[in-house]
Amino acid sequence: MKLVFTHPNHFAVIHVRHLLESRGIGCEVRNEFAVGAMGELAPIDVWPELWVAEDDDEEKARRLIDEADAKAEQADWFCSQCGERNAGSFELCWACGAEPPQR
Repeated sequence: MKLVFTHPNHFAVIHVRHLLESRGIGCEVRNEFAVGAMGELAPIDVWPELWVAEDDDEEKARRLIDEADAKAEQADWFCSQCGERNAGSFELCWACGAEPPQR
């Protein structure tokens, strides 16, 4: 097993787990409930961690995480079909399902 992601926000770790599992990468969350030990341990030591089950999947997992981070930093876009504003990370319009304009 290899550690591929850690974050102070539990939901961020769960989101990445879902991303990897949807791409066929088995993984496990560790330290999921360790926040109660904060004070006895350093804060970073109780952050939830995401580990891939197969060492061979580490590189692919890190690449997928990096790609997701890059998408999250993209500028918002407006749908050419319905005019709704969408987050840069959205692959389809949340309101009508249309694809974004070419970027």
